Amino acid sequence: MAIICISRGSASGGMLLAEKLATRLGYELLGREDIIREASRLGVSEQILQEAVLKPLSFWDRFHDERRRYLAFIQAALCEHAMQDGIVYHGNAGHLLLHGVAHFLCIRLIAPLSFRVRMVMERHGLSREESVRYIETVDRQRQNWTRFLYGIDGLDASLYDLTINLKTLDLDGAVEVATAAARRPEFEPTSQSRQSMADLLLASRVRVALAVNEKTAAGAVEVRAESGVVYLSGKLRPASMVDAVIETARKVEGVREVNRQDLGAPEFTV
Repeated sequence: MAIICISRGSASGGMLLAEKLATRLGYELLGREDIIREASRLGVSEQILQEAVLKPLSFWDRFHDERRRYLAFIQAALCEHAMQDGIVYHGNAGHLLLHGVAHFLCIRLIAPLSFRVRMVMERHGLSREESVRYIETVDRQRQNWTRFLYGIDGLDASLYDLTINLKTLDLDGAVEVATAAARRPEFEPTSQSRQSMADLLLASRVRVALAVNEKTAAGAVEVRAESGVVYLSGKLRPASMVDAVIETARKVEGVREVNRQDLGAPEFTV
């Protein structure tokens, strides 16, 4: 069974599509709140995780690395579920958090402004003009969030396997198209794609371990895993943090070897 992520703009019907699709396929349905609740069990409060995901960014945001650390908790919780296959996730950046797994189907849902305005008016009791401003504000915040954390344009079509437009199809038609895509052999798990998922999970567990350890939390460390081997990279200050990072990574369940070739302290020249 595939792993499916529904990406959408605010009030574009993503949750409705996810619910109907999960029912049609018999998959587990997961939303942002579900994953944040699971992630909080790893050592960070739900409120902090909510703020890391939803708090608007500013040009002078000083908490870039802190937000990245909190995302590690969210990614780890999502990966734990995704190891079971057969899930439909609708939430922030799912298409980026599980990137690189072959049986991961990424769907972008778009809808006419009139549809979105009606949804916001019904959901929040706003006027038409207020609803338009709300949509513009939330969309802008999400775009800035994606650029801030990943350096990419979240609207780039190459990030998605399938784009569905509710201007052309109604919701039932969108479910039919998404169901047909999910049942394609290209999105059936293979031994290789399952290994990719396991590697992603292990790397996310290491990131969480580094984030909760006060000796390593401040370090900007890139983590990649491959069949039990964890590759660490980055320049850390102070130099004593290097040993703490390596030791912390080694203690994570599933890690059989740590490669620290690209991990070290900055070199100083006189």
